[in-house]
Amino acid sequence: MAFTTWLWFLWLEILLSLSPGPAVLFVIAQGLRHGGGRALWASAGILAANTFYFALSAIGLGAVLATMPRLFEIVKWAGVLYLLWLAARALRSHAALAGPAVDLPPVQGRELLRRGFLLQIANPKALLFFAAILPPFVDLHSPPAWPPWLQVLVLGVTSVGSEFWVLLGYGCLAGAAAARVRSPTFVHWLDRVSGLLLLAVAVWVALR
Repeated sequence: MAFTTWLWFLWLEILLSLSPGPAVLFVIAQGLRHGGGRALWASAGILAANTFYFALSAIGLGAVLATMPRLFEIVKWAGVLYLLWLAARALRSHAALAGPAVDLPPVQGRELLRRGFLLQIANPKALLFFAAILPPFVDLHSPPAWPPWLQVLVLGVTSVGSEFWVLLGYGCLAGAAAARVRSPTFVHWLDRVSGLLLLAVAVWVALR
């Protein structure tokens, strides 16, 4: 695989990761509600699902899913319902009644990792996306030093690594903004913003 091919793939991944899609909105919501450190766990869950989808696309299952629209719809709407449930929990939060100085209830990192993984794994378009962009960057006639499986491995690591830094930046910025104020009124609206972001993710997934 030529260095220029890898470089073009890297730029493509960075630009796509910067786009405010479901993963970005979810990480921002978790950063606002739980802080940048906890948002890192949500990012890890998303990237774990991406790694899984990247492996599936490498063995051709993306094309299989594309031929099964009913299964595609089932997975998609299961993800929408899960996101709506998360949004409803945030919108119905009563943290503003807790007192003059409010700390949001702690959430275990593994729970946020699970939420991030379920969010991304319930978006079968991610698998179709990887199945679509991967083939153009794999050279089946490359020298023996660069067999196709090694090219796929390099592209997979590049994809996960580049998106990690983008999601980390979004989560830390959201966490830094949220950490500046902890008044009951602010926390009340923080829950509402987080809920609306999650609702936006659900609508995004439903309409695509």
